[in-house]
Amino acid sequence: MAHAQLMDRNLALELLRVTEAAALAAAPLQGRGDKLAADQRAVDAMRSALGSVDMKGTVVIGEGEKDEAPMLYFGEEIGNGLEPEVDVAVDPIDGTEFTANGLPGAMAVVALAERGSMFSTHVHYMDKLVVGRRARGVIDIDMPVEWNLRRIAKAEGMHPRDLTVIILDRERNKEVIEQVREVGPRISLISGGDVAGAITAANEQVTGKHVLLGSGGATEGVLAACAVKCLQGDMQARLHLRDDAERAIAEKEGHQPGKVITIDELCSGKNIFFAATGITTGDLLKGVRYEDFYAYTHSMVLRLASGTMRYVDAWHEMSKLRAKGLLPEQVL
Repeated sequence: MAHAQLMDRNLALELLRVTEAAALAAAPLQGRGDKLAADQRAVDAMRSALGSVDMKGTVVIGEGEKDEAPMLYFGEEIGNGLEPEVDVAVDPIDGTEFTANGLPGAMAVVALAERGSMFSTHVHYMDKLVVGRRARGVIDIDMPVEWNLRRIAKAEGMHPRDLTVIILDRERNKEVIEQVREVGPRISLISGGDVAGAITAANEQVTGKHVLLGSGGATEGVLAACAVKCLQGDMQARLHLRDDAERAIAEKEGHQPGKVITIDELCSGKNIFFAATGITTGDLLKGVRYEDFYAYTHSMVLRLASGTMRYVDAWHEMSKLRAKGLLPEQVL
């Protein structure tokens, strides 16, 4: 009971400080062509901010291994050591290429839930199918693309041609793209940032895009599931195994190759908290911008237990950001 009461605190607002810190640290490197430096600044800021949160946190989904980037590593203990015990999923920058190249849609992301409730894997990719609440319960990732799109369209009260499907623009998704084209919906190809893509598909406040399909990062998949569940949407996934080595990893972790992973298996928690802060402006969030004396941030904060979705505008005194090391003198 005590653990449940501790989890009832609105940790999402504490996580907001974490994603704001990561976004503010990375933002000065927008468009400067150095994604590793931006990622390192975001990781360092996120790790420091997480250290002050009242929790015994364990990183069960981290970022960095697949591209040798800076990382909050799997199994890392974070928080100040107080209760509650929680699983934490992090992506200090969802869209490092976007940040480095000054492109839309990069954001800093954190999710947490009860200990033992998040799916964890070292496999790098997973196939995903994400929809909003109207299409909850009608999808089956094992069925053909056309079968799913027709059922989703019916649930949305639309013709399949009127759907917009978000797909990560990768060679491995070429077949999925062709199958969607055959049915007739519009396709919104994204070059990265599929956490934002999944939220866009599930978020009723963002109109005009209804489905996310195709393979993307496994880290991003678990983070997306936390947000989609808070938004009352639906998601199914399946580990995308590129070779025998990845199959062996999955089997060693106890994951059955080819098994459908439901949203409740991706995150079974009842107390899920999710926060994201924009780094560069995209469909979902505005990016960091600098004014005379303040840095502006735009964030999304979700909490499953209350069903609350908050958008938070914040202005941060730049002299204090410099004092904290979040705004280097030599960059701005």
